[in-house]
Amino acid sequence: MDRQQEFVLRTLEERDIRFVRLWFTDVSGYLKAVAVAPAEIEAAFAEGIGFDGSAIEGFARVYESDMLAKPDPGTFQVMPASRGQASDTARMFCDITLPDGSPAWADPRHVLRRALAKAADMGFTFYTHPEIEFFLLKDLPSDGSPPEPADTGGYFDLSTHNVAHDFRREAVFALEAMGISVEFSHHEVAPGQQEIDLRYADALSMADNIMTLRHVVREVALAQGVHATFMPKPFTELAGSAMHTHLSLFEGDRNAFHDPADPMRLSTTGKQFIAGLLTHAREVTAVTNQTVNSYRRLLAGTEAPTAATWGRANRSALVRLPSYKPNKGNSARVEVRSPDSACNPYLTFAVLLSAGLRGIEKGYELPPEAEDDVWSLTDTERRAAGYQDLPVSLGEALTAMQGSELVAETLGEHVFDFFLRNKWEEFNSYRQNVTPFELKRYLPGL
Repeated sequence: MDRQQEFVLRTLEERDIRFVRLWFTDVSGYLKAVAVAPAEIEAAFAEGIGFDGSAIEGFARVYESDMLAKPDPGTFQVMPASRGQASDTARMFCDITLPDGSPAWADPRHVLRRALAKAADMGFTFYTHPEIEFFLLKDLPSDGSPPEPADTGGYFDLSTHNVAHDFRREAVFALEAMGISVEFSHHEVAPGQQEIDLRYADALSMADNIMTLRHVVREVALAQGVHATFMPKPFTELAGSAMHTHLSLFEGDRNAFHDPADPMRLSTTGKQFIAGLLTHAREVTAVTNQTVNSYRRLLAGTEAPTAATWGRANRSALVRLPSYKPNKGNSARVEVRSPDSACNPYLTFAVLLSAGLRGIEKGYELPPEAEDDVWSLTDTERRAAGYQDLPVSLGEALTAMQGSELVAETLGEHVFDFFLRNKWEEFNSYRQNVTPFELKRYLPGL
């Protein structure tokens, strides 16, 4: 038994933990859990907890359903409790394996581990820093009617009598109590819209942290009498919720993206990484923006990218080169602005990393910087500038993904096939559905 396992067992006893929730994520990005008694954890470390993989979205077919959830002791955290009370619940993320101990190919954590292993073989460690946006709502209508924001605030607004102020404070307390460092939290542009930025971490830890944040945010919201949603675009007239994600590669303690001699202080490695992101942008969009609703946000004028471009101060670009601290080498990073808060973070980080590494492997050339407002350009002007448009629908994104050797290799055959099959079903179901917009616009006059 290693030290981390010993620490977990000792903490369970010392803190009088009564329930341990074992968490894992399905291919679609939904959190799954099983609660076990502390007395079973030592056996779980050694043997795993058996479950029916065929009952989990995208995990296995009926005839190969036996799977094991093996808790990762490095992810152990005591769950936050109500103020003044001691928590009796802890959680750990699990790696999913087959009965012979080999990794389950459909486990999103394993997909990301494979991509990280490739980066390690090239000498890199991959770090991410997401800015996670979401809405607080007064209720969750079940009849399809529009929801109502929980507040009337705007960007960086502060109101001591506003539910958002108390919510963000309690959410940050809960996350910090679980060892998840929060860098910033503030009100976003739209009424009811919030943002929580997590301090940078290695990509696997960050994906775990994002899944934890979603759960904690929903729990804290309910305790405050409101509801939280990570739906990319719940309001027609308001901004959507993004997950702008900062990426960096390190070689040991050195930031591989930094070159003090370059006018932009960006290394050749960094330029090739960005070129990889741009070249494969259309192929990975179905993963970074995996719902029909995601494409309501990726529209011109919505502070979301619409073309595979890059720039420095240009927030209409897909990839932005932040320059808050240009002389601090370890702060060098790129910001990808397309992902939304509903994505599966394990798969999203895996495909973004793979795209960037492909640029380094193949020595891709960085195209000219987009210095204009990409949103304001006509289709003709965009084509003349050489800008490749991002998909405008889930169907177009899936078509681009289908032909991608890069995404197929990154996700693995099982996840790649299931993802496409599942999302085509979603898109075709959406196409068959008559919307209130159509009824209102066409029914009276046609």
